[in-house]
Amino acid sequence: MMPRATSLPAYLADMQREIEGYAREYGLDFFDTIFEVLDYQRMNEVAAYGGFPTRYPHWRFGMDFEGLAKGYEYGLSKIYEMVINNDPCYAYLLEGNSSVDQKMVMAHVYGHCDFFKNNFYFSRTNRRMIDGMANHAMRIRKHIERHGIDKVEAFVDVCLSLDNLIDPHSVYVERRTRARENTAEKEDADPSREVPKLRAKSYMDKFINPPDFMEKQKQRMDKEKEKEKKFPERPERDVLLFLTNHAPLERWERDVLEVIRDEAYYFAPQAMTKIMNEGWATYWHSKIMTQKALRASEIIDYADHASGVTASAPGQLNPYKLGVELYRHIEERWDKGQFGKEWDECTDMAARKSWDRRLGLGKKKIFEVRKLYNDITFVDEFFTEEFCRSNKFFSFGFNERSGNWEIETREFKKVKDKLLFRLTNFGQPFIYVEDGNFENRGELMLRHKHEGVDLKMDHARDTLEALARVWKRPVNILTRVDAKGKLMRFDGRDHSEKGADYSDK
Repeated sequence: MMPRATSLPAYLADMQREIEGYAREYGLDFFDTIFEVLDYQRMNEVAAYGGFPTRYPHWRFGMDFEGLAKGYEYGLSKIYEMVINNDPCYAYLLEGNSSVDQKMVMAHVYGHCDFFKNNFYFSRTNRRMIDGMANHAMRIRKHIERHGIDKVEAFVDVCLSLDNLIDPHSVYVERRTRARENTAEKEDADPSREVPKLRAKSYMDKFINPPDFMEKQKQRMDKEKEKEKKFPERPERDVLLFLTNHAPLERWERDVLEVIRDEAYYFAPQAMTKIMNEGWATYWHSKIMTQKALRASEIIDYADHASGVTASAPGQLNPYKLGVELYRHIEERWDKGQFGKEWDECTDMAARKSWDRRLGLGKKKIFEVRKLYNDITFVDEFFTEEFCRSNKFFSFGFNERSGNWEIETREFKKVKDKLLFRLTNFGQPFIYVEDGNFENRGELMLRHKHEGVDLKMDHARDTLEALARVWKRPVNILTRVDAKGKLMRFDGRDHSEKGADYSDK
């Protein structure tokens, strides 16, 4: 279902043409963009649906709507813009906003639309996802009609609690094809798997190679071969795909799981590029507004509203602020030639401070960065010590003794490492399917790739319960807690834990 076709009021249509013209002058390249004006209630409804006009029925959307509505009514929050990664892009303007706000939102939206179209990590997303979401809603509504809302909604709850167990990079590589090819190569290299014999004349063979011994050796080798046929052959990070293919689900359950997985992959690039995407949109709305679109009478209002976008709060990372400052830093460096071997090897602080080769490559560089990077590579490469120091970055931590958020460190390496760790896998643990027939009992065995932080035990138990609901057999996870291996198990009724060998792989 497409958003209802509405024409903008004349003054907003003129404003859109003006802002779009400025965006194209600066070199932004985007899909056709359709704006729609919504009142605050309808805006909150669409926001609760993740920006889409229709979604499948579920209680969490109602909860999100209530939270957004109360935030607006009490003046705690206000949605200024929403835009959908689609072709054409759809964006929403809040009815009653000032003309300055509407201009800023339009300029911000065109930055997002350019990013959606050109960033590599969005290249595999469904560009007709408005239709896709409507199709998902129809499929789940049919299951509700057949099986009842309580039963279907309960299973949707289970699937949503697992929707982070995907492999967000799998759409850009061919992990499974490569695994099958490697397995075939091994089988071709050793097709017979025969028990090696000691050389002997025929009449001495049964004495030198006793039949009983040879039979035992063959059985041992057969067992080893069976172990090699592990299920799955290699650890599978896309847990939802494994469950879709192998869990004993009813047809409707499998369809629901496929819907949740499809939507999880659609939203994954947005999580992978949050800092870059918001920073890019903020960079361009700032440039378009300050250099082209603002009238003299609008400057104060714009400055007031724009400052709120990049404001920071204790204990929180503002992606708008970090993103836009990094783009500006990159632009300045490449304009001045502050890159390359000569720059890296310069240790004279005075020379580095006054370094300016007047290359003027900044704009070209930020467009290149916008196309090829995600948040992790963006921060890893361009969050330099100079940038950290000049922007006064530090890491926060919660002091349980004082009950306050406090500065932990201003040391560059620690600040950067903590930021990168927070961005890696969206700050969530790496979980793999290790064995789909654990100990030959049909149980599911998962493995937590320990990255220095233990699992939250309450979250781990909840996840095991959800997995058991899908797998319909006991579920296990191997992890490390306080530097000791631990095997956690849920059999459908009770949780149990025991020590286990945990070796890094």
